[in-house]
Amino acid sequence: MRNLGLILLCFFQFCCSGRSQKKFNGVSFVASREEVAQPHVDELMKIYANSASVMPFGFIRDLSSPTIFFDTDRQWFGETRKGAKQYIELLQKNGLRVMVKPQIWIGGGQFTGTIKMQSLEDWKTLEDSYNKFILNYAELAEETKAAVFCIGTELETFVTNRPEYWRELIGKVRKIYSGKITYAANWDEYARTPFWDKLDFIGIDAYFPLSESKTPSVEELKLGWQPWKQKIAELSLNTKKPVLFTEFGYRSMDFTAKKPWLVDRTEEGVNMEGQSNAKKAIFEEFWNEDWFAGGFVWKWFIQHDRSGGDKDNRFTPQNKPSQGIIANYYKQHKD
Repeated sequence: MRNLGLILLCFFQFCCSGRSQKKFNGVSFVASREEVAQPHVDELMKIYANSASVMPFGFIRDLSSPTIFFDTDRQWFGETRKGAKQYIELLQKNGLRVMVKPQIWIGGGQFTGTIKMQSLEDWKTLEDSYNKFILNYAELAEETKAAVFCIGTELETFVTNRPEYWRELIGKVRKIYSGKITYAANWDEYARTPFWDKLDFIGIDAYFPLSESKTPSVEELKLGWQPWKQKIAELSLNTKKPVLFTEFGYRSMDFTAKKPWLVDRTEEGVNMEGQSNAKKAIFEEFWNEDWFAGGFVWKWFIQHDRSGGDKDNRFTPQNKPSQGIIANYYKQHKD
């Protein structure tokens, strides 16, 4: 029998909305050097995606640098405002909802969650720089009438040290952008994020550890989800906010659910079954819940024919069995 909290939560959502909201059956649409073209979007239609996140980038030299560089002529086309707009408009032309999700890249690929300034002056410089970065793309989200705008991705130390700044930033974004707003908290961060009450979705990058097996079964993975799912559902109930998986995905490699957040060059053996099972488990556990708004698969490259494949152990599901799993579940939940 389901936990009582989950039952009450579903009942609450049903009473408030009258029916389940249309899920975001999305992909994280990776920025490229080139413009997006119709054949690139056609591949999304084949998997019944109804949404995509577009991710322009800003860059920081290191974890203690307070200046963000963005929208420069040294960036790839898709990482800039012009490129993001072109992506958004073609996706929308095909009926896809878009989440604009500006992200930061730190030199050497260091984790954004540990950005920390060394002085109050540097914190204020970072805040001014981040304002320019985020409000620039909030303006783009409003200009293009994007469905969702994400104010940040995996920035826990920044959030923890400067919580009032983030509340003020949300107010500034609201003055510019009229759509729904979220924040993409890391899987081990979301429970401490202090401003869910100010947002429209609880955003989670859902890389939760589920199993230490080399090739976990669907049932094993679903069992591994239970403690995490209960906590997520309780937060949704307490905040009265739906949950959106701003990113979710698994690598096609051995032990894929042990540390799903790994983005290094780990060369574990290719394992398509593990990736497929993990996809099945997350869909079966979450997509039928009324409090769950859907999510965005990490990650989808616009050059579909050159992406993924049977020798690839990275995150993308492209040209792998898990691509069919996604298509099957997205088709079931397309209405």
